[in-house]
Amino acid sequence: MNKVVVALAGCAIGAQIVYPLVSGSARDSVTVAVVGFLAAAAITHAAVARGPKWAAAMFLVTAGIGLAAEMIGTATGFPFGSYYYATDRLGPGIVGVPAVVPLAWTAGFYPVWCAVTYVLKRTGASPTKTAIHRVIFTAIGMVGWDLYLDTQMVTDGQWTWTSPIAGLPGLPSIPISNYLGWFLVALLMAAILESVSERDTAAPLRPTRRTQPKESDTVPIVLFVWTWLGSALAHAVLLTGPELRFSAVYGFVVMGVVGVPLLWAWIVERRSSPATPAL
Repeated sequence: MNKVVVALAGCAIGAQIVYPLVSGSARDSVTVAVVGFLAAAAITHAAVARGPKWAAAMFLVTAGIGLAAEMIGTATGFPFGSYYYATDRLGPGIVGVPAVVPLAWTAGFYPVWCAVTYVLKRTGASPTKTAIHRVIFTAIGMVGWDLYLDTQMVTDGQWTWTSPIAGLPGLPSIPISNYLGWFLVALLMAAILESVSERDTAAPLRPTRRTQPKESDTVPIVLFVWTWLGSALAHAVLLTGPELRFSAVYGFVVMGVVGVPLLWAWIVERRSSPATPAL
């Protein structure tokens, strides 16, 4: 495994462990650090494993569309519902959106994409069906991730919802339209990335010696599993806030749509192979 990627992922996990232990401006700094390290790990791994061109496309699609969606969202309330960010907490802003926010889309998207890819590589589906399934399940995984993210950040006061639309049971402060918006935006990201991915750099279903990625997806998949299970634990036990107890369940279930098949595929492959397979 690439040592730089491992180091960046380790720093991200370390910062997440520190998060419950600090408060105030220190927690704001840790929040920015978590996003920065996760995004850096994602971009670096993508460049090593799938090539600089694919990594650049992934970053432009996720951060670019993410920023556009956030700018439109804060200005019009579409597609998430009306909300606004706290002032001077997450660093400099771009038209009312903290500059770190687009990086969060990259940081969340890439591990989900890699986890979905790992599962689909083992289904034997046709390339067309695989592309469709990867787009849909990546979007679902992103909604699961946001069920953790949004509740945690709203509880910490990083942004506030003003939409009159009702929320999920137990999560009244976040309109249900937010999750529909996340699904649609992530669906668009995944569809565009799928359409521009080159066959020899996009983790093909049946890799040949020529097309085999230079780096396994172990690190981003570990980050996916860490986020899925670690966030459930943090929201249920380590962080304070009544809505977090509900987001622990919602996030665990929705991210589990990808996470459960991922763990099952890994267990099956491990049992069928004399050597532990690379993710």
